[in-house]
Amino acid sequence: MAFTITMLAWSVIEFEKQLQAKNELSNALDAVKWGTDYLIKANPQANLIYAQVGDGDADHACWERPEDMMTPRVSYVIDDGHPGADLAGETSAAFSAAAVAFNKSNPAYSKQLLTHAKLASLFQSLFEFAKSRPGKYSDSIPIVGKFYNSSDFKDELSWAAAWLHRSMNDQSAIEYLHDEETETGGTRSMFSWDDKYLGAQLILEGHLDESDEKWGEYKSSAEAFICNCIGKGDDSTQRTSGGLLWFQPFNNLQYTTAALFIIQTYSDYLNNVGVDFDGCNEPVTTGDLYNFVQTQVDYILGVNPKNMSYMVGFGSNYPQKVHHRGSSIVSIKKDKALVTCRGGMDVWFKKDAPNPNVLDGAIVGGPDQSDAYLDDRSNYQQAEPATANTAPLVGVLARHAAP
Repeated sequence: MAFTITMLAWSVIEFEKQLQAKNELSNALDAVKWGTDYLIKANPQANLIYAQVGDGDADHACWERPEDMMTPRVSYVIDDGHPGADLAGETSAAFSAAAVAFNKSNPAYSKQLLTHAKLASLFQSLFEFAKSRPGKYSDSIPIVGKFYNSSDFKDELSWAAAWLHRSMNDQSAIEYLHDEETETGGTRSMFSWDDKYLGAQLILEGHLDESDEKWGEYKSSAEAFICNCIGKGDDSTQRTSGGLLWFQPFNNLQYTTAALFIIQTYSDYLNNVGVDFDGCNEPVTTGDLYNFVQTQVDYILGVNPKNMSYMVGFGSNYPQKVHHRGSSIVSIKKDKALVTCRGGMDVWFKKDAPNPNVLDGAIVGGPDQSDAYLDDRSNYQQAEPATANTAPLVGVLARHAAP
């Protein structure tokens, strides 16, 4: 969730003019604020963040509307005794990014967000809390590991530091990023909720001295990822038979949309400074990068071997049986009868019919490596949507709708 908010805020920052041109800026900011208001509540005091509400095993055993849920609402926290530098770092990044996004339209709210990002209840920095409590949140809260297991926490610290620098030119963040013990991440294979190194590498672009060896390493690593994605690097990213960037079988599109955000943002940066991309094995122009992103967006929206839009509600052919409880069960406004835990599974999950509620705008996991897609609720690898799938695409769509 925190990664979703950071990416939505970053979309506003980089593509504000395009969102405004399509009268979507206020909607984007409303979506960001919905998330940051929650994160503020989840960070009520220094050195404490509510990390999860609910029990993943119990929740996944049920298929019911959120209004009908009766599974335990147990709350889990990271604090002094339960380290979670990854979650604290990502939450700090979300606050910082949103503070930049709201700087013009709501400066008072922006200041409040920076308080949480940097000072956390005016006592101790959330970033400092993350640094002083190394460790993965999924180790402190084992039940999290079954669903959103964290692979590392160092990338989130770099991500948080980069956003602190972007939001308030924080010198301690720069010192952390430049420290010889801080890893730059090298060339990454993906950018996602679990791996933020690439985001940190890109945010630093244009803000620091590239002749410095450390800063140069951040830059060259980001460029190498982009070269690989467009097929002009040393280790090109795989693609499906139809040309879609392919990272892994489970929810592949979340990695694709995040990569497209990186490529488009860097392309625009190069355009703004008036230079072409010279980091690949062969010449690449910013126009090449733009066109590559366009072909990937076209694929996601229906120009693919199945002629299917993987954005629900867009076009005439899109997933009908999305793996989503609220979408697949009749609205409580139409039928107030209780949908029980097992009853929902028997009646609605197994129902061979389109979902009664169209989940407009959702991006599902997408096709397999052969461009095949099975439209079935039980096919959670392909048919399950996530906010982290859609968030990176918001700015990209704005950029290509209003170039």
